[in-house]
Amino acid sequence: MKYLKSLAAAATLAASPLLAQAPGVTDDEIKIGGAHDLSGIFAPFSVPAVTAAKIYFDEINANGGIHGRKINYIVEDHGYQVPKAAQAANKLINRDQVFAMLLNLGTPQNLAMFQLMGPQGVPNVSPITAARQMVEPLEPWKFAGTASYYAAVKAAIAYMQENEGTQKVCLMILPTDFGKEIEAAVHELAEAGDIELGAEIGHKPDESDFTGALGKVKDSGCDTVGMALGISQMINAITTARKLGMDDLKFMLSSAGFHTVVAKGLAAQGVMDGVYSAAGWQDLEARLGEPEVADWVAKYKAATGEDYPGTGALLGRAGAGVLVAALEAAGPDLTREGFIAAMESLDYEDKIAGNHVDFSATDHEGADEVFVNRIENGSWVLVQTLD
Repeated sequence: MKYLKSLAAAATLAASPLLAQAPGVTDDEIKIGGAHDLSGIFAPFSVPAVTAAKIYFDEINANGGIHGRKINYIVEDHGYQVPKAAQAANKLINRDQVFAMLLNLGTPQNLAMFQLMGPQGVPNVSPITAARQMVEPLEPWKFAGTASYYAAVKAAIAYMQENEGTQKVCLMILPTDFGKEIEAAVHELAEAGDIELGAEIGHKPDESDFTGALGKVKDSGCDTVGMALGISQMINAITTARKLGMDDLKFMLSSAGFHTVVAKGLAAQGVMDGVYSAAGWQDLEARLGEPEVADWVAKYKAATGEDYPGTGALLGRAGAGVLVAALEAAGPDLTREGFIAAMESLDYEDKIAGNHVDFSATDHEGADEVFVNRIENGSWVLVQTLD
């Protein structure tokens, strides 16, 4: 109740001359920051996400912007390195004075940047990570885009246990806050007696030889591997398993592996099945016949010359859509307090991501659905939807 009253008071003050110009806001511009992995192991997410967001912002700006203000999306590359992420945040927040942060990639990177965002109350919108820490504990400035890694992994493993014969699960993960989310979900299922836990193997971000790790998986007798690695690492490890004759071994990827590049990359190596994932959005390829999706894909292709937007672009467009919707709802007298109140009022169907976006003062996780998928002949196929 006190929190709601404070928002009401902030909304009343928003129209005063003193608060009319928030950080990063002028009469004709809104500065938004983004700290991305444009050169590291998750560049297949960040690069197209930035492209898609900027294409959408260009469209908005060409039509007059938001209440007469154009969006200026300022992007820094951290290469999936935490120190560089902290440097990027310092530059964006303290030098560029951005109004909010959008689509920041990486769990450990976001957590490092929170040290700067939190004290100043800089809104963090739709980060490209599904770690629970993006909304837990609840803070006014934290807004996650979709269901967490933890919830999605538990759903996927439970599906595989019930339908695909999964009994014993090994882990191949980056020993970071990202990897720990997948680890926690698998551990909880094991502790509940739903599955048996096998070998747990940590990997470095630049690791490329997975023969030894897969040997440990085989010795452990696991039928399924829970995986939290970089994009190319996942493709490499799964392909290596098949080359070693581990044809019956199943792989469960978090939403960090639910990517078009993974499905197509594995298909190029002859891997057409046995790979599962769960995420808070739906795959784009299966929905190309939907009018809204087809229109967006056509715009993206026209702007980039690329054949297909892919998953990173989908997340970029979805996150940019959330930001624009909240900026519109916040009105012309833009303050961070008013923006937060506007975010908490959003409730709509995101046709591009294929999910339902719904925030409130007590729930800063936008989409709650979990979509369980598996790879079939180079494409992701939806097998179960959980609300």
